[in-house]
Amino acid sequence: MSRIRALAGSTWGRVALGAVLVALAACLPLLALDIPGVLPGPTYTPGTLAVLAYALIIAALALSYHLVFGVAGLLSFGHAMFFAAGAYGLGVLLRLLAPTGIPSEAVFLLAIVLTLVLALVVGTLAGSLALRVTGISFAMVTLAFAQAANVLIRRNVGGLTGGEEGVTLLVDVVPPGLVGVVNTRSLYWLALGILVIAYLVCVWVERSRLGHVVAAARENELRVTVLGIRPYRARLVVFALAAVLAAVAGLGFMLLQSSATPRISASDFTLTLLVIVVLGGVGYRWGAIVGGIVYTLLDQRLSALASSPAIAGLPDVLRIPLSEPLFLLGMLFVLVVMFAPGGIVGIAHRVTRPRRRRREDEREDGRPAVMSDMEASTHGS
Repeated sequence: MSRIRALAGSTWGRVALGAVLVALAACLPLLALDIPGVLPGPTYTPGTLAVLAYALIIAALALSYHLVFGVAGLLSFGHAMFFAAGAYGLGVLLRLLAPTGIPSEAVFLLAIVLTLVLALVVGTLAGSLALRVTGISFAMVTLAFAQAANVLIRRNVGGLTGGEEGVTLLVDVVPPGLVGVVNTRSLYWLALGILVIAYLVCVWVERSRLGHVVAAARENELRVTVLGIRPYRARLVVFALAAVLAAVAGLGFMLLQSSATPRISASDFTLTLLVIVVLGGVGYRWGAIVGGIVYTLLDQRLSALASSPAIAGLPDVLRIPLSEPLFLLGMLFVLVVMFAPGGIVGIAHRVTRPRRRRREDEREDGRPAVMSDMEASTHGS
């Protein structure tokens, strides 16, 4: 047993475990697994695959928010703007580029590249201004950007965004394997690939010197400044990278849903991401993934539960609140915050993972271990 734990705790053990999980997830469309009350049907059916693909896209988006909130410690209320930039950018650019006579395959790839460049530019500009302040002021600046973007989308500026009706995907220039109900399996695999990419980027950022700097600045910005490092630049890079990852998730959302509405650019959608990260466990990469999948499945299935005969037969004092899915989700969030502040993954982490010794470089003054790593990398360079 000790050898198994040692293998699971090693780097290669975690890589092997992750590869097995990805392989199992990739095999779901080929299986006939059915979980009553959780999934709408067997896993090979288009309806179930669409729900699972949407859950994976939301999990990838939650991972991008994890970089901002969980790693850098920045409370942003405008992260949905970048998700909308990915979805709307693809939809609008396909319509603009299609009449140019460029081959459809080139149009599709060019639209994706330009969308990601747009997200990078918007993320850099928004971050360069918002990161000049901290705390609640940073949150308010990001909220202002998100509200401005939402107004522009709703007002249909230039006749590009479709206003309240949103924008639809121009399927004529999209590869046939990514269009239609019969290709839901391909879209599911695409969503899984986006999630894997988002996870690998998060791992790279957290283990890089950049990640050590922003994490150390989150704990003690003054000490980082004394070391001669400017946390502003590191935070800006992480913020812009998170914006691009959110746009990648937006691309997957647009291909999956074939349309986008102003709802995905609203600030309350970012609040949903905050709830997802807290539900899964703040600071845990797996927390963002688990939170995104659990929240999405609950959001999909609680509507059926709220309208079920079991709820309808209850007294009014119970039936009225329990018939509202948002009330059930809100109560779940309250319970997690009160009794499991570490989230779902935090509970599993405390139960299954044995206690480890403190790092040898953590001094008696209570210095965070991440600060020690950052200092070591600084002196090493």
